[in-house]
Amino acid sequence: MSQVLDAPHAAGPAVPDHGDLSALAARHGLTVSGARPGLAGYVRQLWARRHFITAFATAKLTAQYSQAKLGQLWQVLTPVLNAAVYFFIFGVLMGTSRGVPDFVPFLVTGVFVWTFTQTSLMTGTRSIAGNVGLVRALHFPRAALPISYCLQQLQQLLFSMAALVVILLVFGVPVAWSWLLVVPALTLQFVFNAGLAMVLARLGAHTPDLAQLMPFVLRTWMYASGVMFSLTQVAQRTDLPGWVFNVLQWNPAAVYIDLMRFALIDSYTASQLPDHVWLIAAGWALLAGLGGFVFFWKAEETYGRG
Repeated sequence: MSQVLDAPHAAGPAVPDHGDLSALAARHGLTVSGARPGLAGYVRQLWARRHFITAFATAKLTAQYSQAKLGQLWQVLTPVLNAAVYFFIFGVLMGTSRGVPDFVPFLVTGVFVWTFTQTSLMTGTRSIAGNVGLVRALHFPRAALPISYCLQQLQQLLFSMAALVVILLVFGVPVAWSWLLVVPALTLQFVFNAGLAMVLARLGAHTPDLAQLMPFVLRTWMYASGVMFSLTQVAQRTDLPGWVFNVLQWNPAAVYIDLMRFALIDSYTASQLPDHVWLIAAGWALLAGLGGFVFFWKAEETYGRG
């Protein structure tokens, strides 16, 4: 009996040391699943998946009107019909066309450019929350989703530009070298849209109610951006304080709309643009694009969880 009592206890299973496991994982090149890569590495991952981004955007655009009888024609009809409604309400009923040369090209350009920003932000807000299954099933940089949705809206705008050109020509706006300015203007606007869409994608991933709030925010922003009327004319008629007019004129949506009107409409001259408008446009693009990208990247490992 004493021999039994005095026998040493049987040793239990060895508890692994976490330090040893970390060293073992590092030695074999293992990393934490879903861990956020460094910023430079994240950019490289996005670039490596550039074909996925473009294919995803094109597929979404093709599927958008696949059930409609008119199909892809709605890509052109939707902004044109929106412009027609705004022309009737604001141009005819409210008389905002007074004092605005080439009002129809002025209005249509504003509607097309604003729609690009509006739809980019709406789809960007839902880009993570609406693709949770894809996010959980596949490993890829999540920023590819909001960027893809913005690229989809850019493709739709380019289709719509064919209708815009026809409208400009029908209403007597001549083709000019200034039309080439559309390329840098749309590039800056795309960077701005993508950056802000990434901010909203991160917020929308954790706060689904944001998608319900966005239409009200965007509608208010639209009315403050001179889409259907001239901000200069409104300021003259209502005696707006100078600082209020500057805030309205320098807001990013108004800036990109102004640049497109200046590029496409010969009667919309440089005197109607805010000072240093290209620097303002580039500043908004840099602030939103870089800031939004970093803000989204910082929460990379949280998407699709919870």
